[in-house]
Amino acid sequence: MSISRQQLVQSRLPAQLSPLDEAEAFAPSNIALCKYWGKRDAELNLPINNSLSVSLGHLGTRTRLQRSPDGRDRVWLNGIEQDSSGDFAAKLLAFIELFRAGRVLPVHVHTENNIPTAAGLASSASGFAALTLALDKWLQLALEPTVLSAFARLGSGSACRSLFDGFVEWQDGIHDDGMDSHGVPLEARWPGLQIGLVKVATGEKAVGSRAGMQRTLETAHLYQSWPLQAAADLEKLHRAIETRDFALLGQTAEQNALSMHATMIASWPPLLYWQPESVAAMQRVWQLREQGLALYFTMDAGPNLKLLFEARDRAAVEQAFAGLEVVAPFGD
Repeated sequence: MSISRQQLVQSRLPAQLSPLDEAEAFAPSNIALCKYWGKRDAELNLPINNSLSVSLGHLGTRTRLQRSPDGRDRVWLNGIEQDSSGDFAAKLLAFIELFRAGRVLPVHVHTENNIPTAAGLASSASGFAALTLALDKWLQLALEPTVLSAFARLGSGSACRSLFDGFVEWQDGIHDDGMDSHGVPLEARWPGLQIGLVKVATGEKAVGSRAGMQRTLETAHLYQSWPLQAAADLEKLHRAIETRDFALLGQTAEQNALSMHATMIASWPPLLYWQPESVAAMQRVWQLREQGLALYFTMDAGPNLKLLFEARDRAAVEQAFAGLEVVAPFGD
């Protein structure tokens, strides 16, 4: 019998918890260059393949936990109190309960996102990473980063990568309890690497990533080739990062994203996150590349594009995409 999330977390915690009055933490969002799509264990969010991301610096989530002065659990998102039975608050409180395990420790949760929530910009990743870090401080656990990364994964798979800055590989692991499935930061840095956020839609997705993964896994025959593709792409990305080969990085990330979306489209019912504006943006990227601009894109499970380019081409990219928000993960 596999271990439950509750048992897994409690096995790493002290018998007595000593919460502070208040604690807060920040975690960046991340963009996967080699995607995570599909689980070998849905209960523990264990992936079928390794993935690799780059964190988005100042874009992410800040979460503050307060010992509740009124004896009630309450949750705020961007200053607005959430219905405790609503999906957002329920998910956060269920995650906190993994740590409390029935102990009477009511809490107020204040979460601030400076990225659109649930719009394919990985707000759930930064959200659960920030919550995990805040819990570690609030409960004075002082857990190892790899343990915190594995715990964050229980809330949202890609959250395990948002515990760290820069390039991060999420290793799939082999152990049944999943404690060897966590983010591992790469030492390599890439000053001048730029990411541009093309925000096609910022509303909540009709089909969440969790449900989308399951549908793809169960119904798309194309999915059988995905683990092999991801493994090959991961190797290319490591080589690109080590040698600062931007063309290899961009080509691999773009093909990886389109391959993931191909498996979704081949699902039944078809799963298509793209909007007409998404396709128009892709075609614009391809047109500019034909004209000699070193520009590539990647996409998560949503309609928004993330453009990949180098600092020297920033002006040209910004001219081509009005209102582009540009992030420099390693500084300009």
